[in-house]
Amino acid sequence: MQPMLRRYSSLDEMKLDEYRYWQSRPAYERFEAVEEILRTASAIKGLEPEPDVPRLQRPFVRIQCPWG
Repeated sequence: MQPMLRRYSSLDEMKLDEYRYWQSRPAYERFEAVEEILRTASAIKGLEPEPDVPRLQRPFVRIQCPWG
């Protein structure tokens, strides 16, 4: 696959295009990209992530809907 080169006239235009790209990707692909970024950042800091530790966990909070 050939890389595509694009020229942007502003940073906002570039960010909007990047946002559209990531929104077009499936959720699992976006999660994999975030995991790769986290692994790379950990490696740069000299940290070794522990194996078999679930990542991207957040506690879920149920909020009562005022109109429902």
